[in-house]
Amino acid sequence: MGEMGLRERKKQQMYRDVSDIAVRLFLERGFDAVSVAEVAAAAGISKPTLFRYFPAKEDLVLHRIADHEAEAARVAAGSADPVDELRRHFLAGLERRDPVTGLNDHPQVLAFHTLLYGTPSLVARAHGHLERSEAALAEVLGGGLDARLAAGQIIAVQRILAQDNWRRVAAGEPVAQVAPDAVRAAERAFSRLARGLPELKRAKTGD
Repeated sequence: MGEMGLRERKKQQMYRDVSDIAVRLFLERGFDAVSVAEVAAAAGISKPTLFRYFPAKEDLVLHRIADHEAEAARVAAGSADPVDELRRHFLAGLERRDPVTGLNDHPQVLAFHTLLYGTPSLVARAHGHLERSEAALAEVLGGGLDARLAAGQIIAVQRILAQDNWRRVAAGEPVAQVAPDAVRAAERAFSRLARGLPELKRAKTGD
């Protein structure tokens, strides 16, 4: 078990290292201007090896947000009030300036989001990330069409809130100025979700 753990840690470290190298090159020269072969050479691995880790060029970038793919599902799992649980989790993310909330003005974070949202092929590939997030959340909400509809609404709210925060910060507004509006917007959006999805709470509490 210990040996397997070590191999897995090494594998994950390689994912991070190759992704970091790729993102650095993409930020320096542009996503379309850097080939997969150049990324592989910079990482000191072969192109076939790189593709074993990252099936598509876009995955080199999206690896940075892969950990968030099942985040909503993890937060909501087992909760008596999943919408409120997700609301508090998002607000906590705003408080700590988590990059995934868009409320972060670190130059590298802004550059990464500009790369992500400004590259059509990355936006298209990210759609799969959102679909998997929705599917994972729907599963913990009970499965079925109603759960999928609810999960789609929740994930969309999180995405839109984060993108609105990022756009304002990227446009030059200070984080301290955006933050109060971001909190109010999140509270308002999640309150609407709670009113529109009361069955989630009842399902968890047995009402």
